[in-house]
Amino acid sequence: MGPPVRESDAGSIDGGWDVDPVSDAGTDAGSEPANLRIMAANLTSGDGQSYSAGHGIRLMRGPAPDVILVQEFNFGLNTEDDLRRMVEQVGEGFHYAREGDAQIPNGIISRWPILASGEWDDPVTRTRDFVWARIDIPGPRDLWAVSVHLLTTSADVRVEQARALLGYIAARVPEDDYLVIGGDLNTDTRDEPCFPLLQQAVVTAGPHPADTVGNTHTNAARNRPYDHVLVDADLREHQQATVIGTNTFPDGLVFDTRFYTPVSDVAPVLVGDSVARNMQHMPVVKDFRVPLD
Repeated sequence: MGPPVRESDAGSIDGGWDVDPVSDAGTDAGSEPANLRIMAANLTSGDGQSYSAGHGIRLMRGPAPDVILVQEFNFGLNTEDDLRRMVEQVGEGFHYAREGDAQIPNGIISRWPILASGEWDDPVTRTRDFVWARIDIPGPRDLWAVSVHLLTTSADVRVEQARALLGYIAARVPEDDYLVIGGDLNTDTRDEPCFPLLQQAVVTAGPHPADTVGNTHTNAARNRPYDHVLVDADLREHQQATVIGTNTFPDGLVFDTRFYTPVSDVAPVLVGDSVARNMQHMPVVKDFRVPLD
């Protein structure tokens, strides 16, 4: 028997999406590889760890990601209509998966249909779980996206969480599909022991995304590597530079409006969004070219 899991099939009320579960997003995409941009986003601002203030929504929309691994996924009163309104602001017609009974929920927003989703229990906290979604990206292989928010308590606690996460992945995720683990890992350094553990499933080695001045740290003070987009070796082979407007970021982007120019490249983002009150993280972006055969 595998680890405990709570699952919901595509189309359920809790999922909040409208999906054709037998569709294949890559069927009519042609022979050229498809672009895939993935973002990690713990971008709440204002009061109540919520996206209602709008800064984080703009930061998600501006770089035009295809898949977003969201933490603290609260908006308005968290009704189905509220959450749909938030997702539509991120991307018209986008789909989403979100845990329903959590103080600061994890979730996933996707340009492409979500075929199935669910929660894996986090063994050390009751405020959120690991949220996964199987996404019908272009091409024959699906993407399993896992949105995580590890605790600040200690590096040892983050090891315990990473170990539990690996157990779920080994039991549930097919080897032939792509995998991304992403979000707010709350890691103080890149030498933390959770990284060698996670290396069993995803690539944790550099080079790492950076901003326009070369800083790879992602917290508000820009001195800690809190946020990550970590993909398995198969998907890592297809990573490409992140290109936005006239800017090229060879290893991906840490998006900080204090340094990014011109901000007109990423409308509707505003210059002050990264320094909004209680904005504690910067989004992280990586790009891939996914084969269609």
